[in-house]
Amino acid sequence: MRLADKIASHKGERPFFTLEFFPPKTDQGFENLLSRISRLAALGPLAVSITWGAGGSTRERSLELAGLTQQEYGLDTVMHLTCTNMEKGSIDEALKAAKERGISSLLALRGDAPRGDEDWIPTDPRFVHGADLVRYIRTLPEYSDSSIAVAGYPDGHPESQTDEDGELEYLKQKVDAGADYIITQLFYDVDGFLRWEKKVREKGITVPIVPGIMPIQTYASFLRLTKLCGTRVPHKLMADLAEIRHDDQKVKDYGVKLAIAMIKRLTSEANIPGVHLCTLNLEKSVQRVLEGLGWGAPNFSKITNKLIADVSGANTPTSPIARQSDWTITPRKATDSATSGLAVIANIETEAGKGELNSAATWDDFPNGRFGDYKSPAYGDPNPWNTPTVSRTQVLAHWGHPKTEDDISNLFLRYLHSKLTTTPFSPEPLSPESLMIIRHLERLTQKGWWTVGSQPAVDGARSADEVVGWGPKGGYVYQKSFVEFFVEQSDVARIERKVRERGQGWVDFFAGNFDGDFRTNVPEGGRNAVTWGIFPGQEVAQSTIIEKESFLAWKEEAFDIWAEWASYYPPNSQERSLLQDIKSKRWLVSIVHHDYKDPDALWRFIFDDGEPLV
Repeated sequence: MRLADKIASHKGERPFFTLEFFPPKTDQGFENLLSRISRLAALGPLAVSITWGAGGSTRERSLELAGLTQQEYGLDTVMHLTCTNMEKGSIDEALKAAKERGISSLLALRGDAPRGDEDWIPTDPRFVHGADLVRYIRTLPEYSDSSIAVAGYPDGHPESQTDEDGELEYLKQKVDAGADYIITQLFYDVDGFLRWEKKVREKGITVPIVPGIMPIQTYASFLRLTKLCGTRVPHKLMADLAEIRHDDQKVKDYGVKLAIAMIKRLTSEANIPGVHLCTLNLEKSVQRVLEGLGWGAPNFSKITNKLIADVSGANTPTSPIARQSDWTITPRKATDSATSGLAVIANIETEAGKGELNSAATWDDFPNGRFGDYKSPAYGDPNPWNTPTVSRTQVLAHWGHPKTEDDISNLFLRYLHSKLTTTPFSPEPLSPESLMIIRHLERLTQKGWWTVGSQPAVDGARSADEVVGWGPKGGYVYQKSFVEFFVEQSDVARIERKVRERGQGWVDFFAGNFDGDFRTNVPEGGRNAVTWGIFPGQEVAQSTIIEKESFLAWKEEAFDIWAEWASYYPPNSQERSLLQDIKSKRWLVSIVHHDYKDPDALWRFIFDDGEPLV
């Protein structure tokens, strides 16, 4: 039976649920996501969906992941597909590749540009709106029996140039073009959804509506994703989260309870056949939500253990499950001058494969951007759709028209002085913690070493401290100083020499460029835990990890940011040439000083200690 027919005719004892995943940023994360999906499959989802990055930016990984879930795991798989800012012919190639993998269910989206709204990127002229994609798919004989979903926006589309009535007209056009059902963007205002659903029905749209529900994982990811999606947040919800924002466990617990309450109300007050759960590639919250609703599969523990053993061969040395034995939860609270401070709680280090049902589910329960464990399927900043966080208009308004390296230095200085609230590397305003080392960051930036990450040394601050505290009350937190910046190649050689001659084992560094050159003094397999906490009744929590693999993954993303920034300006413009030149010639460097008891140790090493680096 077609997935669309299953949804339309669903008459089960309870509503159905579907699960959404995105292609992980690292190979290890991709491999470990497959084990995660196998466990969640035991809960009985009606289908899973795989996101598609803006402009096809995750095309190969999305197709690979969707093919595996469809063919290897036997799950009805919905592959997202965007149409705007795609090279001509790429839609046909993607549809052919999906069909070859047995995928006949699609979520047809207009999509976003991978680098903002650039009118000079070649695009396929056949597709301007989501309705164009739906209409086109319906003309293809091989997809005549496909299931096609489209997106709905209860809180309004974040880029909409029209009012709600206009958006509903667009939605009707997509349905009239051949869409079978609607999956909504995530929302937290149930009253707003109910009003929107009523208007949808009054518009004459009769296809099923499946609400998109995203359990809140961390305060930082909640803020980022609701901003990205233009989600309305009820005042009480925001106030509740503000009270517990420093404790990720409380935030996660709140998110589970909120999702349960939302779903109960939606299923009792709205005519919906099921819900679409956005997992952010995490599983524990999804399990808890389903258990709280009473939707869990019977004998889940036995099913999960058998499925893991059957699918993964847990006793083989090369299996993902066997390798999970050294996975460590790595939540983070570290402030840096590029990415906002992330408030987290530590959790007990968990080892998989010891019979506890959720052990493998919880090892990365607290995703914290690029400072988490690179093996996690949720590694990296949360943006499952890989959409740009700013438009070209916003770029020009905020960051202007840099034509020289001095202009770049001035931009970073303005950010440090809070005259700018963002930079291409910093989606949030400068954090209070950065003010503790502001003079050092200024000095580096004035010399053309553009800082994009940092934190001060902290020696046993109380976990309730308003600036550097994190986790539950009654604990103590510690930090080693580190700083990350972009420099010329000649500076890298000086840094490497000074670390070797004067570091005395106290200083570690990583350095890499766009071309793939890499230097470090850290032994293979070495890990720098630069933030950790001691909490009552828990083991030591190593929360912020800087290691080779995570640095290299971040390095790739960082140089992509330079390319993205450049692309907002016309070809052959002075601005684009400057930014592309920086991407090609500069290196990203990370320096850690291990003496956390001396708050000036790192800065003395950089600015003094014999030959100053700056």
